[in-house]
Formats: sequence, C-alpha cells, structure tokens
Amino acid sequence: MVKAPAGNKLAILSALSRDHFISGQVLGETLGISRAAVSKHIKSLQEMGIDIFKVTGKGYRLNHSLPLLNQNKILPVWQALSDSPCNIEVQPIIDSTNSELMRRIQSPDSYIRSGQVLVAEMQQAGRGRRGRQWQSPFGANLYYSYYWRFDEGMQAAMGVSIAVGLAVYDALQALYDLDVQLKWPNDIYINEQKLAGILVELDGQMEGPCHLVIGIGLNVAMPAGAAKQIDQAWTDLSQHVSNIDKNQLAVVLTLCLHKRLSMYQRNGLADMVAQWNELNAFRNQVVSLSTGQRQWRGVCEGIDAQGGIVLRQDGECKSYYGGEISLRKEG
Repeated sequence: MVKAPAGNKLAILSALSRDHFISGQVLGETLGISRAAVSKHIKSLQEMGIDIFKVTGKGYRLNHSLPLLNQNKILPVWQALSDSPCNIEVQPIIDSTNSELMRRIQSPDSYIRSGQVLVAEMQQAGRGRRGRQWQSPFGANLYYSYYWRFDEGMQAAMGVSIAVGLAVYDALQALYDLDVQLKWPNDIYINEQKLAGILVELDGQMEGPCHLVIGIGLNVAMPAGAAKQIDQAWTDLSQHVSNIDKNQLAVVLTLCLHKRLSMYQRNGLADMVAQWNELNAFRNQVVSLSTGQRQWRGVCEGIDAQGGIVLRQDGECKSYYGGEISLRKEG
C-alpha cells in the first residue's frame, strides 16, 4: 500500500541516519515509490530546514539526528506509566494543533473527549501569544495541544496557564532533572532564555461549561535556519540534555498535565501559588508591565491566589490580570 505524501516524509526521516548513508533506490523500494519521488520528498524536507546530505554513489544522510514522534512508540510508553486509555494522536504536518482541536470542538460532526492530545512534527501556521508566529520547523520541536472540558466556566479558568507551566516543569524535572524557571503568564525559561511557550484558548460560557485548548510549543532541537527568525533569547533541550525521546516526552507531559489540571479543578491555584513563586523567573527583580497602551514598573513579587502578577510599587503591592499583558525584566 502506498503511503500518503506526509507519511512518506516521516518514513524517509525515520530511515535516514547521521551515522550512515542510504540510497534513493533502497528508500524507494522500502516505501513502494520511485527514486524520483524519493528525490522530490528529500528536496521538500530540505526546504523545511532539515539538513540532509547527498553523496553520489552513496545516497542520503542526516547531518543531525531528529527525535521523531511515532504513534506505535507512544503506546507502550503510556501503558508502562498509566492504566487509562491513551488519547495521544500524532499528525505529521498540520496548520496548528490548537486550531485543529478547536475545529473539532466546534464541529457538530466531531466527537472529542476531554484529555485528547494532538502532537505534530510540523505546524504550517503555528501561533504564539498575541498573534505571534511560532517557529515550527519539521521534526525539530514538540508541538502539542491538549483539550480539557471545564464545567466551572471561563471566568474560573483564567489561572490555568499557571497550572500548565507547573506541569511542564514537572515533566522536565521527572525526565531530565532540569531546573527551569516560569515567566508569567505562560513561558518556560532556562537561564533567562525561552525554552517553551503556552497558549491557552477558550470557547464557551463565562459561568457555564467551557472548552479549553492548551497549546505547548517546546524547543527540542531547533535548526539554525529557523533560529535566525526568533527575535528573543532562546534555548532548546538539545543544549542541556542528550538522547531526547519525544514520544516519552509527550506521554510524561500529558500525565503531568492530567495531574495539575485535576488539582486545579479541585482547589484552583491554592496548592500551586507557593511553588510557582519559587520558580518565578523574575523573582524580586524590577520589571515593566505593558498592555501596549499603558505601562507599569515595579518589583515582581510573584502571583496572587487568582494567578495575577503582583508588583510592588512605592511600598504597595498591586495585582494585574489580562491576557494581553506583556512582562519584561528591566536593565
């Protein structure tokens, strides 16, 4: 059976290695496609920023190994860690994992269960906070979205990004013993460099049942070409740990999210504020807070019980809320 083009790209990447060459003929025979089709897929992968060598008489080889997702590898990892059904779905290429889950929520013909996860190897229209583009090169990073139905309403869900940040911290601690910091309201840092971002989108009622799509973009092995387009200090997992398995990362992140969202459903942020404040990337530092039209300056004291950022200004502490607020360290 001939695979779909996106599936062929994944199969080619899975077959390629940084340690040895593989010929176009062997790739074509394995996939049941022509050598010309193999060459076309290789060119397409190179245009996506993947560094693939070609040597006449030898074939193709990767410059750097890519930690790829695989549905068949995710399931045994899940079963080793959880008794519940695995709801992680892998898509090779998609416009946006968040957008796809939102479409399923809003479609009368689509059934989606709370806890459904969608991960992809590439996003063609990845989105960050405030409408920014999220760099999403093929196979390089983790593009992840989680659907959660929350019956307490949109108003009560305003602190969810705090719980999600702690879930990312939990996963990175469990897998890699990494000490990360959290930047309000939705970023994960290592040594003042951005490792991951969170985008929570809501659909529903202010005080009734609502749907949340929790998007997480986590830099794993960012290629140099994509890195040139990032306009802030950044880092990726490959700079801090080796032998990264994205399948294991997706599973552990999902289980950590389950746990933190269950805590949030029971008690809101009551059991998480103190820990978040310990991990605050700007703890006791002078920061500026901006909505684009107004700006405030003060010492960052952390978050309050509702997840708002607390600034100390002229000896008084004041909390600020809002999805479009930008927080930056001064100096």
